[in-house]
Amino acid sequence: MEGGELLPVGRRVAHWRGRRGLSQQVFADRLGRSKSWVDKVERGVRTLDKVSTLQDIAAVLRIDPGVLLGRDLRPADVSGPVEAVERVREALSTYDIAVGRSTVRGQVLSADRLARDVAHAWGMFQHARYPQATGLLPGLVIAAQRAYADDPVAGRSMLVEAYRVTASLLVKLGEVELAWLAADRAMTIAAGDAVLVATAAVQLGRVLRASGRARAARSTALAAAYRIAPPDLDDGRAPVLSLCGALVIEAALAAARDGDDHATADLLDEAAEMAARVGDGHDHYRTAFGPVAVDLARVVAALDLGDAGAAVAWHEQAIARDGWRWLPAEHRAGHLLDAARAYLHTGDSVNASRALIAAEHAAPPRCATGLPSDRCSPSWPTTHGLQPRSSSSPPPSG
Repeated sequence: MEGGELLPVGRRVAHWRGRRGLSQQVFADRLGRSKSWVDKVERGVRTLDKVSTLQDIAAVLRIDPGVLLGRDLRPADVSGPVEAVERVREALSTYDIAVGRSTVRGQVLSADRLARDVAHAWGMFQHARYPQATGLLPGLVIAAQRAYADDPVAGRSMLVEAYRVTASLLVKLGEVELAWLAADRAMTIAAGDAVLVATAAVQLGRVLRASGRARAARSTALAAAYRIAPPDLDDGRAPVLSLCGALVIEAALAAARDGDDHATADLLDEAAEMAARVGDGHDHYRTAFGPVAVDLARVVAALDLGDAGAAVAWHEQAIARDGWRWLPAEHRAGHLLDAARAYLHTGDSVNASRALIAAEHAAPPRCATGLPSDRCSPSWPTTHGLQPRSSSSPPPSG
């Protein structure tokens, strides 16, 4: 956005809404406003003269409020250079596998080395070290593609994982269409293996939701989930239940985005049953699935359905759980932005400000990959005063 400091606030809102892949209607729904209101703001017909409104918009767009006022053109949670994203685009634009281009054997990484590199990229992403992760991805994608071309059987799962982490990061960066390409590649490579398809479908569901295709996200996630679901949950292994539960959460969030409150509640309850059997503190298939993950999903769903009070209640239950401290920094930071939005909707500007500050601190500058999240960031939530309010009613059942 060259020369962006001269742009009016409304134009800035329109710019960042486009970067996040949100239609005016979806953006309006997340704000609890009408599409007409958003259109007037972006055209400059309506002015934004309340700090609380600016904070609410910034939280939805995942940027610092100062970006809307011209003090900083950088998104709050993303500082990687555009050039790095372009290198990722170039890596995804190669079709060596499809055209059968020969691979020099010396350029193919060993299976162990590739697995370590994939795990390292996931670690960077989950610790919210987005610039570092973005820098790793071009080489990782190319290396995984070469390994798959050299040995499709041995290289298949690592290529799917490389595409998955790429799609996850690109959604976070607001590059939704490029993320869709990565997720689609993952689904194509995974075809024929129900579990691999399910892992890829987690990212595909998120991409589809981010692009406003809620119904497609819901049907895809559920089809993949029920394909691997055990007949009896008590007999299900934790990794499979985690993957299945993460997909059901994706379907629930898509249903909420579509305004289907009954389906949302049913699906989240279904995910909660699986989460109770898995417990917190795990990261099977990079899902971080467990009871806290379900609570966080209930916060997002309540916001999309227009019930900020319920969102606050579920947020306060989530941060009171012991499992909160085991969540990856990326999950905590995203959730705290949702919490800030919920507090703003209820008029609690004090806790909204605390949540925004906590979100900024959820991604420490240096964190050793593989350490538990509480070892490389402040103790949550008490460090930032985000304590459950004694006056809060318990989260609504169902």
